[in-house]
Amino acid sequence: IDVKPFMRLHEGQPYHSYHRYQHIYWVVLYGISYIAWIFYEDFQKYFSGKFSANSEKKKLSTKEHFIFWFTKITYVLVYIVVPIVLVGWLSWLIGFLIITFVCGLAISIVFQLAHVVEGTAFHQPQDGPGTQEWAIHQINSTADFGTSSKTLHWLLGGLNFQIEHHLFPRVSHIHYPALSRLVKEACRESNVKYNEYSSMFSAFMSHLSHLRNLGRASL
Repeated sequence: IDVKPFMRLHEGQPYHSYHRYQHIYWVVLYGISYIAWIFYEDFQKYFSGKFSANSEKKKLSTKEHFIFWFTKITYVLVYIVVPIVLVGWLSWLIGFLIITFVCGLAISIVFQLAHVVEGTAFHQPQDGPGTQEWAIHQINSTADFGTSSKTLHWLLGGLNFQIEHHLFPRVSHIHYPALSRLVKEACRESNVKYNEYSSMFSAFMSHLSHLRNLGRASL
């Protein structure tokens, strides 16, 4: 969900003048995120040995090296080489760009609506380790949306129940609706804010409003 320095997604990130337009150009960045993920970020993580900027460097096993290169080569063959041979490079390029842009846009929107909306909190590392209980941190930093829609639940594989997805990652998403009722009750009893938007549209509008507000120099 982090798109720095091109986007400012929380108050702890530095401000740049071009951020004032981030509520407009987000479409392009989200759309190309899939290509960046496949052809840049995966290799960056592979050669650095780090899955994130703050994670420890890990040494991959021979099996993991093989899996990485086998899947990358297979991807190039299946999605690039074979289509070019069958339909030509121009038709492939147009189709590939459309497919990857739509995929990147869809994935990014789902992830952003679950985290980068009004009401969610970003726990700062400088606050010190252990200053916020793990479960509370998961609830404060995520948001549910459109939980009453069975269609949305099916299409997203339960990712619209993002709070439950974080709290119970090993539990099947078919149980998320029931779990959400229990989590809400526990939050009410413990006076913990439960972030939820009634629909995907309302969450989307909140995301745009959040981007617009953070794009202002005064924040």
